[in-house]
Amino acid sequence: MSTISTIIITKNESQNIADCIESVLWTDEIIVLDCGSTDYTQNICKKYAPKVKLHETDWPGFGKQKNRALSLATSNWILSIDADERITSKLKDEILQKLSSSDYVAYKIPRLNYFLGKPIKHCFGNKSDAPIRLVKSGSCTFSNDIIHEKIIVNGETGKLQNKLDHFSFNNIEGLINKINNYSTIGAIKLYDAKRKTSYAKAFAHASWAFIRIYFLKCGFLDGWAGFVIAFSNFEGTFYRYAKLLEKES
Repeated sequence: MSTISTIIITKNESQNIADCIESVLWTDEIIVLDCGSTDYTQNICKKYAPKVKLHETDWPGFGKQKNRALSLATSNWILSIDADERITSKLKDEILQKLSSSDYVAYKIPRLNYFLGKPIKHCFGNKSDAPIRLVKSGSCTFSNDIIHEKIIVNGETGKLQNKLDHFSFNNIEGLINKINNYSTIGAIKLYDAKRKTSYAKAFAHASWAFIRIYFLKCGFLDGWAGFVIAFSNFEGTFYRYAKLLEKES
């Protein structure tokens, strides 16, 4: 019989973590790696013990952190989700059905993205937004990227039909904070890769990010939310390269 471990990495996710945990209580164990939350994230997780196993750790970057969580999982399947994601009842049923007789060692799971409480059908490229989230134990590792880590799979990958819910941001303030944090981490990644830039290149990369989301992905069909998402990607991209330039000087 297949068993499933859920792994989640957190920092200051008190607004999200309870709903996330509730959506995966049907799995056999839930491993949470927290890197110094100063809100109620850890207290909330402790309420779900012993199903939730909370571990406190430092922050080595997304890829290494998820590999740490992966190493703690004891089941023969691992479900990796973020604190702002939810497994729906239909997706749960599909997962359990697939694992009863699986020909794959990993599965992509499509996401339905929400922004400011509303579903977004275009900006995030929902048709192609299907990250690998479910893997067989021993068949994968995460890349060690500090940000935008990838799952490296040794074997065949399938794709599920039902979507998980992804609640990107509840408010503009959260969006701005993430732009700042992620652009800093992204600049470090570029600097470590010895990438060079200029303000002209920063503006060009940022402009392309806006054009790709707002026009090529038809983000304008998502209305005001679509414009905010496209513009925030412009900002995040520009600041990532601007911070890289700052590090080079």
